[in-house]
This record gives sequence, structure tokens and C-alpha cells, in this order.
Amino acid sequence: MEKENKDTEKEKNIEKKEQKEPVQTKEEVKKHEKTLKQSKSKFEKSTGSKGIVHIYSSKNNTIVHITDITGSETISRVSGGMVTKADRLKGAPFQGMLAAQKAAEEAKKKGIDEVDIRIRAPGGHKQINLGKGVQPAIKAISREGLKIDIIEEVTPIVHGYVRRKGGRRGRRL
Repeated sequence: MEKENKDTEKEKNIEKKEQKEPVQTKEEVKKHEKTLKQSKSKFEKSTGSKGIVHIYSSKNNTIVHITDITGSETISRVSGGMVTKADRLKGAPFQGMLAAQKAAEEAKKKGIDEVDIRIRAPGGHKQINLGKGVQPAIKAISREGLKIDIIEEVTPIVHGYVRRKGGRRGRRL
């Protein structure tokens, strides 16, 4: 019986402690709200406002792909073929500019205001030179109001030897 009484007394003490809440003055509440607002605004500035623009440019096409800073979430993807009717113009400078403008507008709507740019050509044993659509695409992105931090070239380069596809006798027509 004594054990049961002790257990119930302990439970009552615990309940009393839980019920007691610290009394805060209005000044303390205001200070607390102010610090929450400040920390929230810092967080909003740091996340969701930066992205990566991947520009793939070959002689036949220009693709502008905007992702978040991790590179896992696609925000916008536009190619030269999406902004022109003529197949032969997909890799042209004007189509590269239009593709970049369209992608940048979508990114701005979704909250991106600062970007890193990664430029890529086909690379490997294919062409290592960038296509004609890169320069106009970068200009269009900057004119659209996105702040550019870094521009880097990430074209894959062969170190050693990579076999071309087609087999020993080459591609037979």
C-alpha cells in the first residue's frame, strides 16, 4: 500500500511540474518574436535563391537547364528546338538566347535570383569546342536580372584513350 501511495504522489508531483509555465512579460515576448523574424529572414535569403545553370551547346543544339544549388531539382529546362520551328536553327546564337531568356524567366518566377553557370560541349572523342549558342545564352541570363557568380567549363576531356563507337570496321552505311 505504501508503494502505491508513493507512486501516486510522484505522479501528482510530475503533473504539477508540467502544469507550471513560465510567465513572460510583453517585452520578453516581443524580443522573442523579433529574434524569430530575424532568423527567418536570414534563412529565406540563404535557401531557394541560388541555382545552377547548365548550358550544353553543340553545333546542332543549345540546351539551358536550371537546377537548385544541389543540382537534384530541375527548375527549368529549355532547348533551342523548343523555341524554333526550323531544325537547322537549333544551334544558332539567336535560339540560344531565346532558350536562356525563357529558362531565366521561369527561374525568376520560382524565386531564383543568383546563379552559377556551367558550360559544356559534347566532349570526349566528339567535338571539344563550344557551340555558337553559349555567349548569347550567358548574356541573356545576365540581362534577365539573374546575378552570375561563377562561370566554369565542365566539358569532359579524355585522359588516355576512349574508343569511338562503331566497331573495328567503323560504321557501315
